[in-house]
Order: sequence, then C-alpha cells, then structure tokens
Amino acid sequence: MEQVGAIVAVASGKGGVGKSTTAVNLAFALQHLGLRVGLLDADIYGPSVAMMLGVSEGTKPKTHERQYFYPIEVGGIKTMSMGYLVTERTPMVWRGPMAGGALTQMLEQTLWGELDILLVDMPPGTGDIQLTLSQKAKLAGAVIVTTPQDIALLDAKKAIEMFNKVAVPVLGLVENMSIHICSVCGHQEPIFGHLGGAKMAEDYNVPLLGSLPLTLAIRESGDQGLPVVMSHPNSKESVLYIEAADAMLRALNKTETPSAPTVQFSDE
Repeated sequence: MEQVGAIVAVASGKGGVGKSTTAVNLAFALQHLGLRVGLLDADIYGPSVAMMLGVSEGTKPKTHERQYFYPIEVGGIKTMSMGYLVTERTPMVWRGPMAGGALTQMLEQTLWGELDILLVDMPPGTGDIQLTLSQKAKLAGAVIVTTPQDIALLDAKKAIEMFNKVAVPVLGLVENMSIHICSVCGHQEPIFGHLGGAKMAEDYNVPLLGSLPLTLAIRESGDQGLPVVMSHPNSKESVLYIEAADAMLRALNKTETPSAPTVQFSDE
C-alpha cells in the first residue's frame, strides 16, 4: 500500500444509482488523463466490477506466498473484487465484521504496485463496510453518486454526512440519469427530476463533478463488459466522464492526505 498515491471511495446512499458504472468509467477516465489507476470492488455482497469489465467467470487472481493477491489487470487498470473469488451464484451470507475483514484483506493484501490513485467501489449505504474502510484506509476523499430523484438525494445526503463524521473530504457529486435522451429521435426529458444534484452540491458546498445522461450507450457498454470510456473514448458520454475525473482531481489536489480517522458519533 506504500506505493499507492491516493485512495478515493466512490459511494452512494442507495443502490441502483449507477455507482459501479461510475467507478469503472472514472477509472478509465483517470487513466485517459495519464494516471496509473487501480480499482477495488468493495461491494462484498453484490460485486459487479468483474462483469462490467468483461472478466470471464472463473478467472482467479494469482497468489504470492499464499498470502497476497496479484490484481487482475483489465485495459491497464489493476482490479480486485470478491467476484473473482466466488461464483456468480454464490451469495455472501456474512455478518458485518466478516465482510469488513474480507474487505481489509483485499485492500491490504493485494500487490497493487505503483498507483497514482486507487478507486474503491463501495457498497451502497452507510454501514459497517464503509466505516471499516474509513478506519483502515487513509482515504484521500470520497465521490458521492446520486440521481436527481428525491429519494436518491435523501440517501446521498446521508452518505455525505457519514463521510463528514469520519473526516473524509467529499470531493464532489456525480449525478447519473440527469436526463433521458431518446436513442431514436434525440428527445431529452428529465424523467427523474431536474437539477437535484446541482442543488445538493450547492447546499453542501461541494463540486458537482458531472451530470451523466440516461443513455443506451452507457447501459449497453456496461452489460457487454466494455466500459464506454474504454470502448468509445471520444463519445459524448466518455467526454463527460473524463471531465468529471478531471474535476475530481482538481478537488483532490485541494485536500490534504488525512491520517486514518477515528469514528466518533455524537448523541445529537
């Protein structure tokens, strides 16, 4: 871990907002900007990075001295996921401490090598795994993913408040599904609401890193295991991800690398 420059969490308050899609495409966007990038799939209960990267089921990471993992490299991105260690049909019926232990092992016992940045695709919510990572890893910051929908924004606020409590800087928001663009006629419609992410970013005084439309290209590329930034780097969608990654780096450069925080909650 000494060779890893900055560790950044990609988090959300609820599932289904496109967090993993964002994490994968941000990884390739950062690589596009010239960085050496790693991606840890910390969603122990629902790992999806392997599928989104097109890694064949049954692919296992090689080990060193029966203690360390070599990351699986996809398109120049070094990755590790619970999805590499179990089958697609294996449910992770683990309580919080066991899941947190598995995450710590993947984080600390993967031979990442020299990285400028390690993105961590967090599980949704604000539970044990998020707190474990905040305590075990020296997080340089967190990116919060949401949609404009009121219920998603409500949970995104909880995610921001959690990172504030554990002294992890929130680098900004990424708003997915900001607008639906018809693939046939190009008609645009804000079916999940309008400007919700921008308003929340303003309320919390954090940058809105990017607003991504709900398009067929983003969905299909993820399902095919070819993230849009990797497969179509010059597309409109890829440009938006690259701009979001650049904005994230600017926010990261304004923060100081923290020491591992102590989690303290008041009774308020």
